[in-house]
Amino acid sequence: MQTRFFWKLGLTYLLLLCAVLLALDIHAAGVLHDDYLRAGFEQLEALMRLAESRPPRLEDVAEVHAWAAWMARSGARVTVIAFDGRVLADSAHDPATMENHATRPEIQQAVTTGKGRSVRHSETVNQDMLYLAARHQPSEGPPLVLRLASPLSRIEEAQAAIRRRLLATSLVMLLLAGGASLLFSRAFSQRVERLKQFSRRVAIGDFRPLRIEPGGDELTELARALNETAVRLDQTIRSLVEERNRSAAILRSMVEGVAVISPDQRIVFCNEVFCRAIGVQEGLCVNRPLLELVRQSDLVAAVQQAFARGESVSAEIQVGTVNPRIFGVNATPVRAAGDDLHGAVLVLHDITQLRRLERARRDFVANVSHELKTPLTAIQGFAETLLGGALEDAENGRRFLEIIRNHAARLGRVTDDLLKLSQAEAGKLELEFRAVTVEEVIETCVETTRLKIADKDIALTVDCPPGLPCVMGDTRRLQEVLQNLLDNAVQYTPPGGRITVQATAGDRQIAITVADTGIGIPKAEQERIFERFYRVDAARSREAGGTGLGLSIARHLVEAHGGRIEIESDVGRGSTFKVVLPAGRFH
Repeated sequence: MQTRFFWKLGLTYLLLLCAVLLALDIHAAGVLHDDYLRAGFEQLEALMRLAESRPPRLEDVAEVHAWAAWMARSGARVTVIAFDGRVLADSAHDPATMENHATRPEIQQAVTTGKGRSVRHSETVNQDMLYLAARHQPSEGPPLVLRLASPLSRIEEAQAAIRRRLLATSLVMLLLAGGASLLFSRAFSQRVERLKQFSRRVAIGDFRPLRIEPGGDELTELARALNETAVRLDQTIRSLVEERNRSAAILRSMVEGVAVISPDQRIVFCNEVFCRAIGVQEGLCVNRPLLELVRQSDLVAAVQQAFARGESVSAEIQVGTVNPRIFGVNATPVRAAGDDLHGAVLVLHDITQLRRLERARRDFVANVSHELKTPLTAIQGFAETLLGGALEDAENGRRFLEIIRNHAARLGRVTDDLLKLSQAEAGKLELEFRAVTVEEVIETCVETTRLKIADKDIALTVDCPPGLPCVMGDTRRLQEVLQNLLDNAVQYTPPGGRITVQATAGDRQIAITVADTGIGIPKAEQERIFERFYRVDAARSREAGGTGLGLSIARHLVEAHGGRIEIESDVGRGSTFKVVLPAGRFH
């Protein structure tokens, strides 16, 4: 760009200078030519006045020729012409051989007006001449025409000499002015180039100020204006970047999934939560169509309705089948200037836990009502039977009282478990922590379980290697957890099955595993078995006197000890419950 601009500016100056000098030369040549012609005619006018003051006598031909020779001493050609165009005398040629001059323009003008002049080529002497003719009336005889001529070559030689001097002067001026213009053009183009480079630096984010050159011309003012613009642009970009980073950080740290959708339904921005919600790897969502990534038609429909209506749209979608997650969807259109839709903001709220708690609450109310209603109904019915006269029947009366006692005990167990679960959820369980050996916990529970399977064809295997680390916990509560797991294994394992209790030591933790070959638990229900009153086989659980709160209480007790409880199960193959507790010291 610098080279092109330099040559354009420099050549423009040179062409303008050449044009000025050429115009000056042409004008000077014309002026000189006119001045020389005027001077030539003035000289001829002076000679003509001299000739008219001493005219020749026409009677004497020799005197006429002598007069013409005398006048020719001035350097002019002298011709005496009759009114009819005959040449009477000529200082440069024999008049006898000359043609009639009546048609010469200067002769015609002199005959008509008294004087005539012309600049033309002479056929007689074969050169360009200045002609001045005047009508003369002698004292006797007819009028005649006196003509004086001067060669034009003299004027052209003088004019050529002046033009040569003018051309030399013009060349010197051209060299000096051309060099100055090229230097100026180079300096100017370099300054423009620096401004261009500065603009390019600003375009790529380099806002270092441009050095201001001394002087006060327009380019200096432009450089100052560009520096001010760069400073303000730098401040604006920094503010926008900080605002963008702050907004991006806020959006990425939100627990809700957030995505910005363009009017053509492409994802412009999304956070990690949104990518996880729709099941797409982070970084693969941006600039891709929403229909290409999202498989939930309700989610796509919500976005389309938001664009169509121009107002917020809410919906609820479910993602996944094995472990479904429920999201509340809010699609809000974003309007730019002029009320044109600029896009939409899509927010996904994970309401899975909320819906699960609502369902658990409904199930809890229903299950509590059911668990309390059955024994209360039985107690009320048998009490009314006794009051109706069954007290006199000793055998049936005693049986009715035993039924009432059993249902009352069942109510007591439900009440105790509910109270215990409430205390565990509120963190108010009283635990007596001490160093507990794993053998101590397993031995008591296994002995109790052996008594329960004495009349069943179920094998019980214990694998508890000696020297395992102790755990810090409440012995009674830990035994309650393990006993609950063993009771469930006995309850859901058919005759001929097997139950295995195993203890292992890992990385600063102890794992107690209870595995059975029972009916198993479906995958979809494994997340719910720790809910209150939830039963895989409700009929069998009630027949065995279970309240449906055992696993929920066990999970809270394990968590109160800083551990966790895990499950692996296949339908028809059995279940494996693993209690993982932090290890204490070795004993």
